[in-house]
Amino acid sequence: MTAVESRPAGVLETSETSSGHRPFGARVKAFVALTKPRVIELLLMTTVPVMFLAAEGVPDLWLVLATCVGGYLSAGGAAAFNMYYDRDIDAMMERTAQRPLVTGMVSPRECLVFATVLAVGSTAWFWVLVNPLSAMLSLGALVFYVVVYTMWLKRRTSQNIVWGGIAGCMPVFIGWSAVTDSVSWAALILFLVIFFWTPPHYWPLSMKVKDDYERVGVPMLPVLAGNKVVARQIVLYSWAMVLVSLLLWPLGYTGWFYPAVAAVLGGLWLKEAHGLQARAKAEITGAKLKEMRLFHWSITYVSLLFVALAVDPFLR
Repeated sequence: MTAVESRPAGVLETSETSSGHRPFGARVKAFVALTKPRVIELLLMTTVPVMFLAAEGVPDLWLVLATCVGGYLSAGGAAAFNMYYDRDIDAMMERTAQRPLVTGMVSPRECLVFATVLAVGSTAWFWVLVNPLSAMLSLGALVFYVVVYTMWLKRRTSQNIVWGGIAGCMPVFIGWSAVTDSVSWAALILFLVIFFWTPPHYWPLSMKVKDDYERVGVPMLPVLAGNKVVARQIVLYSWAMVLVSLLLWPLGYTGWFYPAVAAVLGGLWLKEAHGLQARAKAEITGAKLKEMRLFHWSITYVSLLFVALAVDPFLR
């Protein structure tokens, strides 16, 4: 019999990782990668503008800085816990094959300690430098993402991203509570905007990499349903998102600028969503389906929408 090394797909065996020598610079980059900084950019993009709306102008800039730092630490801790728990399937997925735990640049133990330090540190940071309510909301978001989404929903239901996305909605509550030490209907409306935004934001990406998810047994909706079904769900959530995004104005929380921008952006979003549905109905597949157009547009949409939210108080 021939002995064959059993090593997860995606693990890179280099002279650095196999010999135990891991350069300091590469190690620093690996620990930063554990926090998923590109995801956190979006989370902070929905936090800071809400603070401007809550303050009806420019909030205390030191408070903004403290909230952003705390938010990064908290979301980074959640991401690191996620990578620790998902390291088995990350090793078998092409999209995640270069993550630090897969390549061996960070050990599972190091990742777990790092995630724990960030979770505890971020909660203490919020409690001392922002307020206890924001600290509890931040901790709640972290626990929800790790326990409810990562450990429970992700591998069990096609609705994983729908309900798991609640964790990604929490920054709007955190931003509002940081300024007012309370929550409000305005924050709830923005929470719902992100809630309805998350599935049509993520499902196009899931359509693109559904083979990865199918290989590891993660029941993302595109794995279990055809493109027509997924596209129809995307359109339904898109309409709900756009309609909810317009509620702030009639309820008196914004002036004219935000709803004008929201209407234009929403119209462009719906055009993309219906375009994807039309291509799916025509049974177009592969590159011509162009599902990633909506994914990339979704990032632009939420960024511009929340920038408009921050600008609106200055134009009333």
